[in-house]
Amino acid sequence: MSTSTRYQLRKNPQLGSGATIDPPGEAVARFHRMLPGYEHTPLVDLTSVASDLGLGGIAVKVESNRLHLPSFKMLGASWATFRALVEHTGMAAEGWDTLGEFAEELKAHGPLSLAAATDGNHGRAVARMARLLGLDTRIWVPYDMAQSRIDAIESEGAEVIVIDGYYDDAIEESAAAASDNTLVISDTSWDGYEDVPGWVIDGYSTIFAEVDTQLVSQNLDAPTHVITPMGVGALGAATVVHYDARDPRPTIIGVEPSEAACVQAALDVGKVITIESEFRTSMVGLNCGTASLIAFPALAHGLDWTIAIDDDWAERAMRIYADQGLVSGESGAATMGGLLALTDGPDRTKLGFDDNAEVLLIITEGATDPHNYERIVGRSPSEVAE
Repeated sequence: MSTSTRYQLRKNPQLGSGATIDPPGEAVARFHRMLPGYEHTPLVDLTSVASDLGLGGIAVKVESNRLHLPSFKMLGASWATFRALVEHTGMAAEGWDTLGEFAEELKAHGPLSLAAATDGNHGRAVARMARLLGLDTRIWVPYDMAQSRIDAIESEGAEVIVIDGYYDDAIEESAAAASDNTLVISDTSWDGYEDVPGWVIDGYSTIFAEVDTQLVSQNLDAPTHVITPMGVGALGAATVVHYDARDPRPTIIGVEPSEAACVQAALDVGKVITIESEFRTSMVGLNCGTASLIAFPALAHGLDWTIAIDDDWAERAMRIYADQGLVSGESGAATMGGLLALTDGPDRTKLGFDDNAEVLLIITEGATDPHNYERIVGRSPSEVAE
């Protein structure tokens, strides 16, 4: 294995400590069904790739087109925004048949606006939710955000503020915008700010509820391994919440960039810390320096392993997906990248990656930077999807 494609695997030293988050109820899925364009995203059986890697099966939940946006983030952003508005206004949380009905009554409580920080997809999802509800939005982004991602957020009607700093700095700027009529919708948490990011985690539960249904309807085996991406850890926490009580319980592995392995660092010391890094990774959706305080207890409790990978692994995964007709951006391919690293390296046996392994992966985004996608894959997203 070349030095350009290294990885760092850690067994979670905190495994089983503390307590995980309580699973959300049916209200989350019921709310998502109110959103325009809601439908199950595909669960794709990659039999040939599994065979090539010596595995029993690979099922991929494809979140590259969720509610007409190119990532899964709308699930968390929409539910968190809804819950934050209900709490702020005192409006009823139930009794709505459509989002439009809720938006119409919301007018009586205005003017209100939303604010968020993002490395891409979360900010666009918050901006979309604001547009659907008739609210203004400001989104803070790091200095190195690709212009295509900025343009996508602005296309939702949001004001984008580019700061001279990284994602964590954008978080600080957006947090300072909170006021009586501006609600901050963040997918990460800090001291005194935990409810909204907790609702974001709850919102992601819809992904796994759909997977359970699809595994049965497609006659696929339940996963023995679930590989989940780590940014600040919100989706990872949702993964743990869903699978922690299963019997048998799958092995849960979190993947993050080598340049931004903040969850791995936090688990090593048993508390959330901010890592020092140049944060140079093409997996920009995972390019975070501090894990979420609200997500960390669940991650500590239920992640079995973490793996930090170099960009080469994710880029290899993008090309493999493209050969299967699946479009995935750099962050979206991280879970397949982690699987490639582990099945190619010396650790596959101790993690149980053999011909009995049934692996669940998630493509969390489409080609949010089309120029970089074509550079890596050699074809445009539209050519791959034909």
